[in-house]
Amino acid sequence: MVYEVIVDISNSDTDKVFDYLAPFPIERGSRVLVPFGRRQVEGFVVGIKEKSDCRYDLKDVIMLLDDYPVILPEMLALAEYMRATDLRLIDCLRLFVPAKLRGGRVKALRRNYLYPEVSLTLEEALTKVKPSAKAQRALLCELYEVKAAAEARILERYSPSAVKALVEKGLIRRESTELSRTPAGMPAERKKVELTPEQAVAVKAVSEGAPGTYLIHGVTGSGKTEIYLNLIKKTLAEGKNAIMLVPEISLTPQMLGIFRARFGDMVSVLHSGLSDGERYDEWRRLLTGGARVALGARSAVFAPLTDVGVIIIDEEHDSSYVSENNPRYFTSEIAEFRRAYNGAKLVLGSATPSVETYYKAVKGEYTLITLDKRINRMQLPELETVDMRDEIRAGNAGIFSARLLSGLEETLKEGNQAMLFLNRRGYASFLRCRSCGFVPKCPSCEVSLTYHKEDNTLRCHYCGARYRAIEKCPICGYEDLKEGKTGTEKVEAEIKRIFPEARVLRMDNDTTRSRDSYREILTAFGAGEADVLVGTQMIAKGHDFKNVTLVGIIDADVALYYSDYRSAERTFQLITQMAGRAGRESKPGRVVMQTYSPNHYVYKFAKRYDYRGFFEKEINTRELTKYPPYSKIVRLLVLSAEADPARDAARALCAEIVSLKAKTPGIMRVQVMPAAMKKLRDYYRYQVVAWIDSDAAKEVMPYVYAKANAANNNKITVFTEVNPQQML
Repeated sequence: MVYEVIVDISNSDTDKVFDYLAPFPIERGSRVLVPFGRRQVEGFVVGIKEKSDCRYDLKDVIMLLDDYPVILPEMLALAEYMRATDLRLIDCLRLFVPAKLRGGRVKALRRNYLYPEVSLTLEEALTKVKPSAKAQRALLCELYEVKAAAEARILERYSPSAVKALVEKGLIRRESTELSRTPAGMPAERKKVELTPEQAVAVKAVSEGAPGTYLIHGVTGSGKTEIYLNLIKKTLAEGKNAIMLVPEISLTPQMLGIFRARFGDMVSVLHSGLSDGERYDEWRRLLTGGARVALGARSAVFAPLTDVGVIIIDEEHDSSYVSENNPRYFTSEIAEFRRAYNGAKLVLGSATPSVETYYKAVKGEYTLITLDKRINRMQLPELETVDMRDEIRAGNAGIFSARLLSGLEETLKEGNQAMLFLNRRGYASFLRCRSCGFVPKCPSCEVSLTYHKEDNTLRCHYCGARYRAIEKCPICGYEDLKEGKTGTEKVEAEIKRIFPEARVLRMDNDTTRSRDSYREILTAFGAGEADVLVGTQMIAKGHDFKNVTLVGIIDADVALYYSDYRSAERTFQLITQMAGRAGRESKPGRVVMQTYSPNHYVYKFAKRYDYRGFFEKEINTRELTKYPPYSKIVRLLVLSAEADPARDAARALCAEIVSLKAKTPGIMRVQVMPAAMKKLRDYYRYQVVAWIDSDAAKEVMPYVYAKANAANNNKITVFTEVNPQQML
């Protein structure tokens, strides 16, 4: 047989099938070591055929690297599907296996254990050891008493020669045992839950419905998680498997605790916050059938499960479900492929669905299920809007309005908890010289550096560069530096200053760098060990804390005025999701939202939790302006280490697309311009943006991909993004 191999080299020139022979049988999806040029490289067997069309003598596969295929047939088909969207096949295949499995950098964890020979009594065993061999005799006595012991622990007190002698005499035996590196979740008790009538209707609609896509549009606190659990239970009972996706790694510990309480060891968790060993073990449990439910963030959509019966995407609107690094993909599109491949059901859940998703539900492409009541029948928390311009006129130039401060004081006095949301980390967004206007910027990204007071640094939140904070202007020497917009670090500091008795935790990218930090922060807050939780969008969705009665939205305008057609949608989603953290149990909730634009239509709809009203206004605007879902926005992002080649290549590419527009109906307009961030990580960035009619996109996109590929060379890299989440 001839084996078709994709070598594990991320290069367009080698991203094709190479034929090999083998002196042993190999299955599709296996990882192999092959000769390639003058070296040996890893590769994946993607096909098997009777003969080769190659004109040269074929080389032999050197060896199989695993005892089983690591890529399922379904995933090979998925890789081919993704390849059609201008991705390299090897980059797709790499998504399906733990990164450290490649190169053999992670393996199963095995430990040796020592056991006494059960066919002999201790007295009989001791007769076979010389009285002078005191260490051997002592070790025998210990093992007969404890029945089993880890060899590593034994070797801390006994010599290897003593262990070896007893093994050779047949008096003890050594057995190797594989240990599972299991990620920890937050503790959760197993509750017997009675479904509300609304929940029962939702479960029945999905479980008894035909394979397809379902949108569960439920207000915050309406019990969507319990619906998911019931759907998974029914799926497992049918002998099928399930995938459950959450948008943030921060949600995984809480959800893992809930799922383990319900399904035990059948649940495996996958996300980037795991150690290499944990990720490998959890992935292998799914691949070998040791686990049947994959739980995790975006990457868990590639879980190596067969016979998938249901795929659930919670908070489906979240932008984290879109991969903006190579390889670029939409989680929902991958989930839809797997749903169709398995004849399964795809369930999308959100209190604030994306406009595109809700549009499909309204049109009947998806089955819409609505939950408009909280499971505890509590009212959604009252949302109070504070005009911060009035606060300034009243002499309050601080971070917090008088209303929010009084709410915090009352909450702390009553022994309840508060959550304060600001989607901007650091202490201040920039430093500026009051004399000459100098602002320190990142030399690699041409963006202002964020001030972090905790370690007195200036940091780039894009490339990660750090610099010591300046105390005076390096241009004019002026020492009075103005701080930019407030970040979560400053909010935390101010709360501690104003309420010194309050116990405050902060949750953002700076406080969650260690692998267990998410779980530790959320567990502590859930256990009542803190009174106030300050955070970015990490705290805005999915979390369920029964004692939270106050939510403060420090600056609701953060996302509102981005040059992005989704800015109003994202603002509405964040406000609604954050407001939903309050009053989830028996205690009523309250939300104080601070804004400088209180009359904006987003806030009027958000105040009433009126998603349908917001959707109707937004969809009308999109139809008039021809933004998605009435078009697909295609961005061709041109990168180069020098500015001029990037600009020239973008202009040439724009001319190509304009020429294509003249011949191909469906391309509505084309623009070329510098990217919003003209320089990022030492690469200059220009972009060509095309608006393509949704109905014509399938036909037009292959031509666009071809033009983008043709523009690539040793100086220029072009990335194609469809409906990009951020136009940075």
